[in-house]
Amino acid sequence: MNIGIDKIGFYTPDQYVDMEKLAEKRGVEPAKYTIGIGQERMAVAPLHEDAVSMAANAALSILDDEDRKNIDLVLFGTESGVDHSKSGAVWVHHLTDIQENAGSFELKQACYGATAGIKMAMGHIALNPESKALILGADIAKYGLNTSGEPTQGAGAVAMVLSSDPRILALDNDSASLTKDISDFWRPLYSDYAFVDGKYSNEAYLSFLKDVWGKYKEKTARDLKDFEAVCFHLPYTKMAKKALLSLTENAPEEDAERLMGHYQNSIAYNKQVGNVYTGSLYLSMLSLLEQSEELAEGSRIGLFSYGSGAVGEFFSGVVQPGYKAYLNQETHEALLSSRRELTIDEYEELLEKSLPKDGSDSETDTDKMKKGKAYLTGIKDNLRKYEVK
Repeated sequence: MNIGIDKIGFYTPDQYVDMEKLAEKRGVEPAKYTIGIGQERMAVAPLHEDAVSMAANAALSILDDEDRKNIDLVLFGTESGVDHSKSGAVWVHHLTDIQENAGSFELKQACYGATAGIKMAMGHIALNPESKALILGADIAKYGLNTSGEPTQGAGAVAMVLSSDPRILALDNDSASLTKDISDFWRPLYSDYAFVDGKYSNEAYLSFLKDVWGKYKEKTARDLKDFEAVCFHLPYTKMAKKALLSLTENAPEEDAERLMGHYQNSIAYNKQVGNVYTGSLYLSMLSLLEQSEELAEGSRIGLFSYGSGAVGEFFSGVVQPGYKAYLNQETHEALLSSRRELTIDEYEELLEKSLPKDGSDSETDTDKMKKGKAYLTGIKDNLRKYEVK
């Protein structure tokens, strides 16, 4: 039985910062941002959008009544959780009107969370072939103004429906994982902003890739010749190029050229959004599938997931015949092209805004909600309030 991705969609806030203008404001050569890290625009979330509302909006863009009836598992990978107890999955379950006899919970391991959800869902569907699972990866990446991580911020969500007999990507039932206790990136409970040792994190990422790729080859007897393309977790899009160069360092020229030939298509969406943490690998995969010419039936795509702290995994999937018919390319391109550009002053003011942390009531400015259906209306009696318009 094949198990994999039957539907996929994404959502991002309707406002962004131009990276060239941000670079100029910071006294940095613009090419450092646009070429050096490979980012063109950076999504910025207003107060009425958080990980929950973005995940709900991504899900609402793909779910139909049959999905709502058959989904019996909702798994939400995020490192931007909004409550220490209640999971974002429960809110999304309600906002999307999924049938009530579904299990729902949240998963956390930095940017690896959505991958953990996929792996759990595959096991669930293997035991329950009629089931469907909703997998969510939604985050707001924030490092603060004038920090080294500032140009690698972003906001967005990816939602996937996993099922048997998937129409987009059948996931292979093999993978290689690695866990090590390291401190390359973290965010303490008391901080709104993440901390990162950028150089060490890049080194750890590539070291994990080398390790899990080697283990994957041992387990499966596959090599680069067996892959049409490889997608990566993207804290910034230039990371994919570094990863590809590392992966193909001693590869035959034919394999290196084929894999690098898909690089630009696989980063097209991420360049416009920025880092979305748990969703970034799957936004890259979606970008590859939608921006490339239709890949041949049976083409295998490699997937490298990395979550700082750290967990890495290499796994793969096979594209299904006619998969293009089940994607929403026009919708996603329209979502990106219709956003409003923030001035640098607007961006700086917004980035430093936050909801109260002292238990006081607060309302968000929902009049500015232009895209999406789900949004955060505010906090009342220490409870977050969401609505769907």
